[in-house]
Amino acid sequence: MSEIKKIAVIGGGTMGNGIAHVFAMSGFSVKLAETKQEFADRAVNTITKNLTRMVTKEKITEDEKEATILRIQTTLNLPDAVKDADLVVEAVPENFELKKKIFQEIDEHAPEPCILASNTSSISITKLAAVTSRPERFIGMHFFNPVPVMKLVEVINGLDTDAKVTKTVADISEQLGKVPVSANDSPGFVSNRVLMPMINEAIFCVYEGVAEPKAVDEVMKLGMAHPMGPLRLADFIGLDVCLDILNVLYDGFKDPKYRPCPLLVQKVDAGKLGDKTGEGFFKY
Repeated sequence: MSEIKKIAVIGGGTMGNGIAHVFAMSGFSVKLAETKQEFADRAVNTITKNLTRMVTKEKITEDEKEATILRIQTTLNLPDAVKDADLVVEAVPENFELKKKIFQEIDEHAPEPCILASNTSSISITKLAAVTSRPERFIGMHFFNPVPVMKLVEVINGLDTDAKVTKTVADISEQLGKVPVSANDSPGFVSNRVLMPMINEAIFCVYEGVAEPKAVDEVMKLGMAHPMGPLRLADFIGLDVCLDILNVLYDGFKDPKYRPCPLLVQKVDAGKLGDKTGEGFFKY
């Protein structure tokens, strides 16, 4: 495999700016593609703020912060972002049709040896790979929020992913200071297949009047040593994202155990999505 030096990150939201941050901090050259200048500026501002916090905590120097920022270029032109990339990491919202459209465009403009990776948290890697002309060079690279802090990268093999591609992506993850864990393509992979039914069950406890949200979270924190209760975590992830992932699990397995709790659907319908809207199961 050729050496990976140039990275394109597609999408500068919560996950995208974090992914750009860790690549740039590890010495990679990064092009961050967004759809509007205000979104690109917001991504760079977030990265700068997070790096400043690291300087304050004496985890990096001011010079390292400046060097990291200089390694990131933003662009509103997707073909320009990927035209000389060695690795493209897609981090747009969890919607198959949107990702399909973007990967078709990436595939058209990225160089032939380029590896295509999706940061999807639940959508089939095999299904996404199939919309490109290079399924053997397509892989899941699932980071966790907040990306600069969380160590795990779930490395997801599609049906046709080449073993050399898997090794390359695992090696790169280690260069970022992450711990790569490999899994095969299946709805929700390992992380969300285990996590989302737990969150959903916690929501059912509230829905059925078993306990208040605070009580449910206290039980899981004090009794099961979870650093954050499942309902607080759901608010942090975004209730709309939780619902999307549960729907992927429900559709993928056709098993009623993944049926989203009606209270979750109701919260999303009401626009109470958690931290990002100021209210979910708790108020912020």
